[in-house]
Parts: sequence; C-alpha cells; structure tokens
Amino acid sequence: MNRKLILFELNEINFDVVQEYVSLGKFKKNSAFFKILSGNFIKTSSEDSYEELEPWIQWVSVHTGQRYKDHKVFRLGEIESYHEPQIFEKIEKKGYSVGCISPMNAANRLDHPAYFIPDPWTNTKSDGSFWGVTLSSVIKQVVNDNSQSKITKKNYFYIGMALLRFARPINYKKYIQLAVRSVKYSWNKALFLDLLLHDIHCSFFERHGNNFSTIFLNAGAHIQHHYFFNSIVCRSALKNSPSYAPPEADPIFDMLELYDHILSSYLEMNEVELIIATGLSQKPYDRKKFYYRLKNHDNFMCQLGIKFDRIQPRMTRDFLVEFNSPISAKLAEDALSKILVLPDGLPLFGKIENLGKDLFVTLTFPNEITKDCYISFNHQKIFLIHDLVFVAIKNGMHSDVGYAFFSPGLQNIAPKQGSHVKSIFDVIDQYFQ
Repeated sequence: MNRKLILFELNEINFDVVQEYVSLGKFKKNSAFFKILSGNFIKTSSEDSYEELEPWIQWVSVHTGQRYKDHKVFRLGEIESYHEPQIFEKIEKKGYSVGCISPMNAANRLDHPAYFIPDPWTNTKSDGSFWGVTLSSVIKQVVNDNSQSKITKKNYFYIGMALLRFARPINYKKYIQLAVRSVKYSWNKALFLDLLLHDIHCSFFERHGNNFSTIFLNAGAHIQHHYFFNSIVCRSALKNSPSYAPPEADPIFDMLELYDHILSSYLEMNEVELIIATGLSQKPYDRKKFYYRLKNHDNFMCQLGIKFDRIQPRMTRDFLVEFNSPISAKLAEDALSKILVLPDGLPLFGKIENLGKDLFVTLTFPNEITKDCYISFNHQKIFLIHDLVFVAIKNGMHSDVGYAFFSPGLQNIAPKQGSHVKSIFDVIDQYFQ
C-alpha cells in the first residue's frame, strides 16, 4: 500500500520538436526534457482514421485500456455513456487511494476520491470539497470563455485565493513573469493556469499521500494549435502574420520552457514512479484555416428561433444542444444545416450529428469573418461579426504518434516501442497488483 505513481498527461506535446530544441542547446543536460529523452522513452500509436485522432478519444483509451473501436467514446463529455471501469476505479477497488486533477473525458466514479477536479468540458462531479467544487467551477468558466478573455470578478477573487493557498514560493517569480508577459503575449494566460494546476496537484498529492494520481495539462496543445508556425524549429512555408503573433516571439519554446520547469518537480520526487504521456501529438498544419466560436450559444439559437432545453459548450467550436424530443432535435438539425455564410456560400455548421434528442454541432466555417459576412435566416440578415469570436488561425493538426516516458521502477512492465496508448492502462494496473 506504499506504492505511489503519478500519471502526467501532457496533452498532445510533440517530443520530436522537443528534441530539436534540445539539439539547438535550448535545454541542457540537467533539464527535465534531456533526462526524459535519455530515459525509458517510447513513441506510442493510436487510431488510423484522422476523424478518430482526438485527445478525448485517446485519453479514454488510456483510462480504459481499450481502443476506440471497443470503448466507442467519440466526443468530449461522452464518457458518461461508457459503463466499464476506468483505471481510477479499478485501482481504488484494489484498496489504493486515488486523486485526479482535470483528466480529460473522465467520469468521477470513485467511492472515496482523495481529490477529483473534472476537466472543464465534462459534466461529472468533483470530490465535493470546498476547493474541489470551487476550482471545478473556476476552471470551467475560465477555459470555456478563454477565447473572449472573459473572467468574472468572482473568479478573479477565487484565483487569487487559490494562488495564496497553493502557489509554491519557488514559482512566485514564474507567476509574475507569466502575468506580465500575458499583457502582450496572450498564450501566457494558458501557461499561468497550467502552472497553478501543477501547484494545486502537488499540494493535494503531498497532503493526501494518495497512491495513484493523475494531472492533465492542456496549454501546450492549445499553443501548438495556435502558434506552431512561430516556432524557430517549424519548417512550414506558412507563417503567422505579425498582427496575429509577434514575429520575435516563440510561443512553443515559452511553453516548453515552463513544462521543463514543471516536470523537474516530478522527476525529483522520491519513491514516486512517474508516467509522462501525450496521448497523441500535433504537427504543423498544411493550409490556412480560421477557427471561430459562438460568443453566446444560447442567444444565438434564440435569434434563430430555435427552441432547446440546454446548450453545453465543448472545446473550441463544438457544442451540444439538448431538446425535449427527437422531433424538436430534427427540426433544429434541418434549420441549422441550411445556414450558409454569405457571400462565401459555405455552411456555418458543417458537422451536425443527430443523437436522438440531442445535436452535437461544430462551427466549421473555415474563412475569415469580416464585417460583410452574414447569414440569412427567416428573411433577416444576421451579421456574424457580432455573434462570433475569433479563436485562432489553425497552426497544428493531430498526429497518431504519441510519446510516453516511464520512470526506472516501471521499466520492466513498460510497453514496447510503438504500442497503442491503451497499453499505459496495463502498466498502471500491473504496478498496483
């Protein structure tokens, strides 16, 4: 019962890119990344179809030990439809204590979690403690409204409280630097949140002394998607305009520099085994594509006269619309599928999945929204510049290659090079025999 293991979910980070920065001398021999790349480090595989290369699919594979074709969880937030045990419950039933910080697309089905803060997109319960409930609410609002840079006054207060309670003195300078830089370089806001999640995790893990813990960090995936073309090691002919990202900046290195600092804390822990996994990874995108998100999903649907019960925003462009009947859902599907953005003539919602009483909708319009872009609905023009918020120019696309590091105590049970990400489940399961 003294066994301890941390699963560090470093979402979508491309370690081939890390290796290039190491080769350029950006990370020295005493750095965390150098040690990871020099250790028991493998590439993992995932699904073959690009449609199935989504982190919320691969992390479910890690948590369940099943490929997508077996677990069938296709969308973010749909883990509630999966009824087999996740690794968290399986380890708890063996008599070990378990804690989780923001594991992607994971449901809290633990009987007695040491701590559980859900990811910002999955409707599952927290551990019920003051900090569990508060931090879950704050993270959900901050992440889902990130594209509008909107944080409520109440949540600014709670973030301040969390910093006072959890920020470690060794990171005070980092927080100040990230806060100052975020005025000019917006990606530092996401890094600030990841650093805070790391400090919260360390505090909880030390205080509860639980056996198995997982932490999920997403700023790196967000920054790769938005700023890959700004990296000094990116060889793509595509570049971001100076108005989108300052040409002197390298957000990818900024992100990796912070992650190297964070990972050092885990590599230095005594008597704690460590798995660092990326699920999948990203590579530079091959064309120019704009991402937008609805500013207010409820208001937009009301403008269209579509009656619904509830809308649940998902990551970036996706949202789930719930209705009181399949008939209402079908009527809404027909209406939304006919909406074209003029003058381009392309669909606003190019992906609409009818789930019976629910619609899973993706805002797919790929071009820049100008003041002249509008939709015509019920004989009225709705100019989209008032209803959409610019998210990013897509810089990174998903790759089926993932990466995983296993600390020395796991070497004998670590999977082979090229194993499917689901094999990480087996390593954790075997360790807690």
